[in-house]
Amino acid sequence: MHVQEWLDSVPAVAVYAVVSLVIGLESLGIPLPGEIVLVSAALMSSQHSGVDPVVLGVCATAGAVIGDSIGYAIGRKGGRPLLAWLERRFPSHFSEAHVATAERSFEKWGMWAVFFGRFIALLRIFAGPLAGVLRMPYWKFLIANVLGGIVWAGGTTAVVYYVGIVAEDWLKRFSWLGLVAAVVIGLGSFLLMRRRAKRNGSTATPAPEAEPVPADQP
Repeated sequence: MHVQEWLDSVPAVAVYAVVSLVIGLESLGIPLPGEIVLVSAALMSSQHSGVDPVVLGVCATAGAVIGDSIGYAIGRKGGRPLLAWLERRFPSHFSEAHVATAERSFEKWGMWAVFFGRFIALLRIFAGPLAGVLRMPYWKFLIANVLGGIVWAGGTTAVVYYVGIVAEDWLKRFSWLGLVAAVVIGLGSFLLMRRRAKRNGSTATPAPEAEPVPADQP
């Protein structure tokens, strides 16, 4: 079953809880499709399903901020051994190369890596735990975490919601335009063929009649 189909089969309260939980666990450091779940729920909210986009955005933001904060605390306490354990558990996400790439991003950008990491799948999983492992001051992490969570979760919800509404309105208009265009094209084709048929009929020359053969001619 598709994610959106499953979300559409549960009450709105469950949708809010699932979105918040999945995003929170992803931000904590567990590889989960948080962005897919959020986009599916936001698109569903634009289709009159009873899901409030404002509540959805708040829940998604709360999940992102809380999950990142827990990830930071775990990373600060676990240190490097935690990254080694994560590499054994999730080798495709926490490989040595991926960790090195994330560390370089943190060393170069600092708290901006936490903020913009929200928009990058790999850094979205790494941001909280790695910021704790690297001992980033918590106040810097908290500012970047909250702002990044609001912009990413709230912004994604708003953009997908309004795109869904515009797309639905456009499809409705397109259906009517398509019907009118089909009628116009069909009527025009009929009239054109009829006109050509008349023209061909009027310009056609009658075949010459055969001369009668005299009866006494051998």
